[in-house]
Amino acid sequence: MSTLERVTQELVAPPFFPEHEQVYDGEPRVVEVRMEIEEKEIEVAPGVFMWAFTFDGSVPGPMIVVHEGDYVELTLVNPSSNELLHNVDFHASIGALGGGSLTNVGPGQEVVLRFRALKPGVYIYHCAPGGTMVPWHVTHGMNGAVMVLPKGGLKDPAGDPITYDRAYYVGEQDYYIPRDENGEFKRYDSAAASAVDDLEAMKTLVPTHIVFNGVTGALQGDGQLTANVGDNVLIVHSQANRQSYPHLIGGHGDYVWERGSFTDAPETGLETWVIAAGSAGASISTIRQPGTYVYLSHNLIEAFAFDAKAILVAEGEWDNDLMEQVTPPGPIQ
Repeated sequence: MSTLERVTQELVAPPFFPEHEQVYDGEPRVVEVRMEIEEKEIEVAPGVFMWAFTFDGSVPGPMIVVHEGDYVELTLVNPSSNELLHNVDFHASIGALGGGSLTNVGPGQEVVLRFRALKPGVYIYHCAPGGTMVPWHVTHGMNGAVMVLPKGGLKDPAGDPITYDRAYYVGEQDYYIPRDENGEFKRYDSAAASAVDDLEAMKTLVPTHIVFNGVTGALQGDGQLTANVGDNVLIVHSQANRQSYPHLIGGHGDYVWERGSFTDAPETGLETWVIAAGSAGASISTIRQPGTYVYLSHNLIEAFAFDAKAILVAEGEWDNDLMEQVTPPGPIQ
């Protein structure tokens, strides 16, 4: 290991990606990342509060980007201000419960884990402290994603290079927030205080909230995604606990790695695709028209009644050859 180049990756909050190269054909590197666990109360929806368990303070945790053959060297920090034991299970790794059995850290501890990223693709990571604590931590926001780019970069089904102009990370999250005897959402003084009620709410298998990137409306309004006509937009979509059905209203998944494996050729021209529970997938859409696009889960009840959607606004020139209003609304002739 002492002969390998070491690089430090500065992680950023989703939906953004850290700085990275789309193509790297050099010798394997050790990519150093540091994540600090933060237990904090968040406002999931107006007037609805929950203690979130987070990597680096965000739901989902930050995107990590490496290349095939690189080593990920994570320093995981659990400050003494937290109450609970945490760890991390990387679906991108091989062995030792995804690193979960090697990264258990109590409050006031830190640990360093190194694993080799041999499988190109997009993968989730999540906290997995054991037993019912696994779904409890995951459904309190403690999950994120890793992208392992293949040597030579992404390729289309013919083997030609694919590049992207913008990259966004959408982490879909289901919450199970307890209610009181009057049907009102309960609020707690600490993370541990809600555990018993949370576990009972989780057993219903019926989420109270389904959101993109942590809280209702996170990727709308001031948080909306942006693009220009002609851009290839990469979206990595993860769901650590349930299925999801991504769809871009007004566009298509021009290239889609539905199960996240970059070893396989992408599917092309999809209208809607499936993110399996406990996985991540990737899509690239070429933006061909300006305007407002809605990126959502095409379980439409989840998208509109629960707000599992994002807004993408594209700038550029309209192409009447692709779509044109021939006659505006008026009286029936």
